[in-house]
Amino acid sequence: MQQSLCVFGADIAKDSFVSAAHNQVGAPRTVANTSQAITQWLATVPGGSIVAMEATGVHHRLLAQMAHAAGMRVFVLNARDLYFYAKSLSGRAKTDRLDARVIARYAAEHHARLHPWQPCTGVERQLHELLRRRARVTKLLVSLRQTLANVPALRTAGRQLEQEFAAFFKSLDAQLQALVASDIELGSGIARLRTISGFGPQGAVALGALLSSMRFASADALVAYSGLDPRPCDSGKHRGTRRLSKRGPAWLRRQMYLVALAACRSKALGPLYRCIKAKGFASTQALVILARKLLRVAWAVWRSGKPFDPTRLAVNAACAKT
Repeated sequence: MQQSLCVFGADIAKDSFVSAAHNQVGAPRTVANTSQAITQWLATVPGGSIVAMEATGVHHRLLAQMAHAAGMRVFVLNARDLYFYAKSLSGRAKTDRLDARVIARYAAEHHARLHPWQPCTGVERQLHELLRRRARVTKLLVSLRQTLANVPALRTAGRQLEQEFAAFFKSLDAQLQALVASDIELGSGIARLRTISGFGPQGAVALGALLSSMRFASADALVAYSGLDPRPCDSGKHRGTRRLSKRGPAWLRRQMYLVALAACRSKALGPLYRCIKAKGFASTQALVILARKLLRVAWAVWRSGKPFDPTRLAVNAACAKT
């Protein structure tokens, strides 16, 4: 790292954030999480500095957008990575100021291998927001079904609630399709994803919104981002059980599992699923492997601009590498 590079860490809350500079004298500073206060703070930050923060759902977005617009290199960091990094430092306390310093130190040490944050377009931002809300409402619906299960007295009321939820999802999905139709390039990419066996409207929109906002360098990078990549746990002669890293967003893994579940019943990819199971994998394991393959196919279809060709996933060749 160059000596002149300035790295700032920001520990963000709803109404404010604490900023700390790496290896610089001076106490961390508390800044209101408003446009005016952030503008004033950015005026004190040297041009081209690194500004790093933890992903917080929505509260980090204003700082990320304004810092990027001001010419800073912005990194939105994985909360899980920061948690284990902080534990490795054996700190004796946890405060907002200490967290800001940890974020700054992590960014200073690892920025060379991290991907800078890039702002989404208006359509992409709206898609992500609607998809996020749809996933939350879906979880609420599942919880509601479990709560009302095996209660005959509430069966009629439960059906009425199900109808209300169905109407809500229909309205929300119509908004998603309208957004997709408003962007020709995004719409054509999502249409190509729909040619892949297993991808329905929701799965294609969700993955299309991700691929349009994040430029993955390879299919491996997309799989790693999803958390569907198996991680070894070996030591000496011991060969541990491979488990999924689960580093990426849970919604993406859930969505790809559902896509794989639909694909395994299709004429095009059903033989591939059965071939994977024939190698000794359980049903869930085979679906995860199929989901991983479908992510690679989706990346290739998105990048190539060509529709899905099922002959490229011939059973013999595909089963050779899982």
